[in-house]
Amino acid sequence: MEIVNTLGRRKSAVARIYLKEGKGKIVINDRELANYFPLEQLQYIVQQPLNIAEVADKYDITVNLQGGGIKGQAEALRLAIARAMVIVKPESKDALKSNRMLTRDPREVERKKPGQPGARRRFQFSKR
Repeated sequence: MEIVNTLGRRKSAVARIYLKEGKGKIVINDRELANYFPLEQLQYIVQQPLNIAEVADKYDITVNLQGGGIKGQAEALRLAIARAMVIVKPESKDALKSNRMLTRDPREVERKKPGQPGARRRFQFSKR
């Protein structure tokens, strides 16, 4: 099997992954998964597509992660892994799609407007 290359995005985070047959090792920016994402909740988010496709210990994944915060990076990585699973194991597409793993979350941070302290917040109104 050749190396499968996919991309995942969430907010301003970008995850590029390289998936190949192996023993289930996930390396993110030259660090282990448990070292890069110390919270178990984030590790669970990353491993969701592998568990749904039932191939958690069959593929090694090398990841380049850039931008965003820790949660956005985990969700970008989840999308990239789900897209790779569809390429490697096409029969898992229905299960991944029903669990909303293949949809890119379009929500982004709204820009700050001029003359206001935030995107929607206004300065306090003073009648006098």
